Amino acid sequence: MSVSGRIHSFESCGTVDGPGIRFITFFQGCLMRCLYCHNRDTWDTHGGMRVSVAELMQDVLACRHYMEASGGGVTASGGEAILQAEFVRDWFRACKAEGIHTCLDTNGFVRRYDPVIDELLEVTDLVMLDLKQLNDEVHQILAGVSNQRTLDFARYLQKKGKRTWIRYVIVPGYTDDDDSAHRLGEFTRDMANIEKIELLPYHELGKHKWIAMGETYALEGVKPPGKATMERIKTILAGYGHNVSY
Repeated sequence: MSVSGRIHSFESCGTVDGPGIRFITFFQGCLMRCLYCHNRDTWDTHGGMRVSVAELMQDVLACRHYMEASGGGVTASGGEAILQAEFVRDWFRACKAEGIHTCLDTNGFVRRYDPVIDELLEVTDLVMLDLKQLNDEVHQILAGVSNQRTLDFARYLQKKGKRTWIRYVIVPGYTDDDDSAHRLGEFTRDMANIEKIELLPYHELGKHKWIAMGETYALEGVKPPGKATMERIKTILAGYGHNVSY
């Protein structure tokens, strides 16, 4: 019997979470506690709504024309989609049966490598992996957990030769310094499976969700990075042979 999934919401015509126009499912639940999280309401693993693969596919197929015309597909995002690996695997299998491109947007915080992870990756065309900070001390402040599982997952993707994009959020005071950029460049330099690094400027678009939940937004007053900062980090990473964009 197919498992059900617990999702927060979905977006039928997304353009920033993978190539082309995409159907994006935001899965409920996350084990990281990023200070800048713009989907704070997805952390609760018991929240959201239950859906079946068949129900989700009805919505996906309704958008099929737009996805195919743009070279798009579906993206599993969150929260953290890999916490529901069995459901995402079943959903991606259904998408592949329809010839639809699949993308896994993940923080890579994988507790263990079991057959389900391999089965999910087998039907994943592209992984977008968030590497939040290579300095583990800073990572624990920024994301609330160690980065070791994420780095291990990145190495695992390299070993499997899985097509990967790296996403790196530029947060002033946390990830916008030269040392952090060099650490990222050094770690990923020899990973031939990485097609590009996407630099994402920090923003406050999710701040209202923290306030609505009665919580303190820890990055109050932090402004988005300027173009000069983005260009400086892009130049550093490009020096390690990467295709870098923002």
